[in-house]
Amino acid sequence: MEETIYKRFCEILGRSYVLVDELMKKHTSFRIGGPADYFIYPDSKQQLCQALALCQEKSLSWFIMGNGSNLLVSDHGYRGVIIQIFKNFQKVMIDGKRITAEAGILLSHLASMACENCLTGLEFSSGIPGTLGGAVVMNAGAYGGEMKDVLSGVTVLDQEGVAHHLSAEELEMGYRTSNLLKQRDWIVVEAELLLDYGEQEKIRRRMGKLKETRCAKQPLEFPSAGSIFKHPKGHFVGKLIMEAGLQGVRVGGAMVSEKHFGFVINVSDATAYDVMKLIKLIQETVWVKFRLRLEPEVEFLGEF
Repeated sequence: MEETIYKRFCEILGRSYVLVDELMKKHTSFRIGGPADYFIYPDSKQQLCQALALCQEKSLSWFIMGNGSNLLVSDHGYRGVIIQIFKNFQKVMIDGKRITAEAGILLSHLASMACENCLTGLEFSSGIPGTLGGAVVMNAGAYGGEMKDVLSGVTVLDQEGVAHHLSAEELEMGYRTSNLLKQRDWIVVEAELLLDYGEQEKIRRRMGKLKETRCAKQPLEFPSAGSIFKHPKGHFVGKLIMEAGLQGVRVGGAMVSEKHFGFVINVSDATAYDVMKLIKLIQETVWVKFRLRLEPEVEFLGEF
């Protein structure tokens, strides 16, 4: 830790919002990850811009994270600054069928708010554990719905702290991707969703049914990052893994779930190395058997 950098972050954010050598396993749904040099919690766009300016000035690498639900962090941690916006950036404004929300709000919370206002279209997202910002970047989806179905636009900050408004069309959203994944120096701070009016009880029943399905079919009792791979076109990952005979296969503390074959779970203090080795084993086996390449859906952070 460089004392000057630490003091500067404390001046911008306040000492209680700046952590040093913070273990990332405390902040990811996988419960895996070594220490980040700095872990900070800005609570306004102004603080975020000032923190980014300091990163630029000191040539520090930085990474914006939500609640760490789709992230595998190296056992060696991250050499740079983790900027978490999950605990802040949660303001929401509802105007008729339009919802404008800051990027740090959980999708599940936003879906509940939509239901309370008799707005339909977000039910698919009610069980996705990520934040709105991360969901926009990767075009998160489940049960036949995707963010691109409801997104009308986003506000992003560039590295200079300048705000830009982009329409959904400009994001070129596809299956688990958008051009925000390529333009990593753009930070989503706000998103606009356009929903439809619906019957509240019908919306609530749909959300309840999806929750029952998730609890029945997903290994929610273990730490994981959700589905570990994207579906190859025309195929389902879980079926491929099952037909490859990989269900229940284990490397160290990481295991292919026997409840949902598309999940890799942390069953016993798994390391990032365990998970990576298991991912490679799955990829190699599926390639040999089916000549299909499995692309990870999880994001990797740090050196592997």
